[in-house]
Amino acid sequence: MIKTLRFSLWLALVTVAMTAVLSFPTRANNWPLPPTGSRVVGENRFHVVQNDGGSLEAIAKKYNVGFLALLQANPGVDPYVPRAGSVLTIPLQTLLPDAPRKGIVINLAELRLYYYPLGKSEVIVYPIGIGQLGGDTLTPTMVTTVSDKRANPTWTPTANIRARYKAQSIDLPAVVPAGPDNPMGHHAIRLAAFGGVYLLHGTNADFGIGMRVSSGCIRLRDGDISALYAAVSPGTPVNIINTPIKASVEPDGTRLVEVHQPLSKAIDDDPKTLPIILNAAMQAFKDDARSDAEVMTHAMEVRSGMPVDVTRYHDENAQML
Repeated sequence: MIKTLRFSLWLALVTVAMTAVLSFPTRANNWPLPPTGSRVVGENRFHVVQNDGGSLEAIAKKYNVGFLALLQANPGVDPYVPRAGSVLTIPLQTLLPDAPRKGIVINLAELRLYYYPLGKSEVIVYPIGIGQLGGDTLTPTMVTTVSDKRANPTWTPTANIRARYKAQSIDLPAVVPAGPDNPMGHHAIRLAAFGGVYLLHGTNADFGIGMRVSSGCIRLRDGDISALYAAVSPGTPVNIINTPIKASVEPDGTRLVEVHQPLSKAIDDDPKTLPIILNAAMQAFKDDARSDAEVMTHAMEVRSGMPVDVTRYHDENAQML
């Protein structure tokens, strides 16, 4: 009897997963903007791991989500050899950041880039890689614009970058020419702030998107940087924020929170347990009688990176007493 129930549950999950695959938009990261007052975009998907399903990185690339986002949405999964037959949640639903919906908005804490095409009622969401933990490799927050963009860019590593590579017995040239050995990939978009040292660019590596891996710049997968490069022009606004927790009161009154692991500030920090400090507005959201503070506290502990309903629902029987 138990085996039959387990098989029925597995079959139901497979059916859901296959239905989602058949009904999903062609561009999984392109979504219409939500109605006025709403911040929810996207739909989660489900993936049944095959016998030769590969690593979590391969599955993340298949659905164009970040590696850590996929790992946080599926706690306990083996990142190298996910168990065949298991059903993974693909975290494609998100709350839009609390920032003007124009140009490029990057939330470092969630390792995502949001692009709002001019004149269109849509948003395109890309996973990104950002700067490693370290003094000169952190990706800073900023409000700036696109200053320039180049195809087949060369790479001029800074003195600090060359020193780090030298410590690993790697001698970098003063200028790395365009080509397959260039870690900037085939397209680069330069930001105006900080003297133009920060770029959005591709990569010649087959990993690292959705992780802290760069020397401070923002990495995208090849197809994503190609599309973004073609869409933006100098003067496009860019807003880089660092917000591990987002909240929304939807038009129907549903109260949602989305919690990501905060970025480590020191080598010994554990992002799974680092305190998340609520600002005044977020604390008021939690304290509101219409929010279930216990559910929100649990969401802040789990840090799934997906929207969670924290609405306080009253028991109908209790209301009748």
